Amino acid sequence: MVEVQAFPADSYPVHRVGPLHQVLAALQDPARLEMIRRLHNAGAPLQCSALYDGINKSTATHHFKILREAGLLERLVLGGLTHQRLRAEEVDAALPGLLASVVDGANREVAARG
Repeated sequence: MVEVQAFPADSYPVHRVGPLHQVLAALQDPARLEMIRRLHNAGAPLQCSALYDGINKSTATHHFKILREAGLLERLVLGGLTHQRLRAEEVDAALPGLLASVVDGANREVAARG
């Protein structure tokens, strides 16, 4: 078995979880909410390209930046590839129950759309 080391990418600092208004503002965009939903459901860091559909790479990069600045994501390099990690424990410590509630609502919307 090959051990893969994860480390934060040096050029992207890890932000504290922002105040409620900043976190909610980051989650209000449907593309960003979908990124968070996919990460939460995966339960592990995912490659950036697995987190979005229907938007270009530069737009996705902008969305990742907003989510990082709100303290929701951390950028990692795993095996030489860029991944995003949902900072679920940190978010839950700062804003208990918020992430689970938001993701549950997003999952219900996706299920209702079929």
